[in-house]
Amino acid sequence: MIDLKLLQKDFDGVSAKLIRKGVDANLIEELKTKNKELKKAKSGFEALQAAQNSMSKEFGVYKREGKNISELKAKVDANKIKITDALEIQRTCQEKLETLAMSIPNMPDDKVPDGADEDDNVEIKKVLTPKEFSFTPKEHWELAEQNGWIDFERGVKIATSRFSVSFGMGAKLERALINFMLNFNSKRGFNEVSVPSLVNRLALEGTGQLPKFEDDLYKMEGQELFLIPTAEVPVTNLFQDEILAEDKLPIKLTAYTSCFRKEAGAAGRDTRGMIRQHQFHKVELVTIAKPEQSDAIFDEMITCASDILTALELPHRLVTLCTGDLGFSAAKTIDIEVWLPGQATYREISSISNTREFQARRAKIRYKDGGRNSFVHTLNGSSLAVGRTLVAIMENYQNENGSITIPRVLEPYIN
Repeated sequence: MIDLKLLQKDFDGVSAKLIRKGVDANLIEELKTKNKELKKAKSGFEALQAAQNSMSKEFGVYKREGKNISELKAKVDANKIKITDALEIQRTCQEKLETLAMSIPNMPDDKVPDGADEDDNVEIKKVLTPKEFSFTPKEHWELAEQNGWIDFERGVKIATSRFSVSFGMGAKLERALINFMLNFNSKRGFNEVSVPSLVNRLALEGTGQLPKFEDDLYKMEGQELFLIPTAEVPVTNLFQDEILAEDKLPIKLTAYTSCFRKEAGAAGRDTRGMIRQHQFHKVELVTIAKPEQSDAIFDEMITCASDILTALELPHRLVTLCTGDLGFSAAKTIDIEVWLPGQATYREISSISNTREFQARRAKIRYKDGGRNSFVHTLNGSSLAVGRTLVAIMENYQNENGSITIPRVLEPYIN
């Protein structure tokens, strides 16, 4: 959640940053109205409280001097009722502002480039050079069918569209990738954790998926439980409403989970193959850090995810997301896009985001900062999306006869 104290102190500065991120002007105007109502309510309460303090002092003087206090007592009693009413008005205004603020995205960092959508993202660098094929490379769904690795029709038969079933070497490679990524991340200092695939509403509010993106989530009928869209949700919320010891930070974690998304806003996009599935496997990185640590750890997480692709000898590039393409909770994001020769383009395989205090404020994750409690910074990123990594292996390691060579680093994992 955005900092409401900062909002009240510098509304114009906060609103300018929200406008950069594409927040609707009407929503900002509503935010301004709710903010003014709260300031007015606070001012009214404080004025009544000051009057009460003044009359209390006067009350003591009257008693010492033996004056008649009945009239003053009546004023004091009447003011007490007004204070109670004013406090309730202030509480209601605060609640309305906080409710509205839950639907407001994070402010982008100042160095995030301006832009409307993914077309305005900025490439940072390319890593490894794409292979030149002596034949026209096939797309992954052709290779999957030819090698019997992935069956899309059976996925539809037992579920619905955008589900698939992996067989034989396809299934073994998925398992190999998961183990390889977890081991790789562990060697980089990220502690492995296994978490539930179902979370409650409070957890999704904490990381910013709710209330805004409920239509994209799978919900358990009759229960306030949701299938996770990413391991970021359960792993970050492990520390929900906690005050952490300063010497325990940073906390660096990695987790494998299946992820579930309705892809409600992606109708007609990537309908073939494994690029955009309702269920997919992912290895995640999450870090809970002190504010002064988060920029260095952000770079560390990007390097970790990029180095996995380098170890797999998969060409990729790093891209800075512009303001219009930033996720709801992110202050800044670097996407890693892997080269797919069958499509002759780079496709996203990882997003590494620093949310600053945004998620920590929503989830109430703090640490002992000397004598006070301060909000941590939370960071998250894919390391990597397993299905898309398998797609990249199929397309980059394909041979002219349609067979697929196994990357050397994965050979120990598939016997």
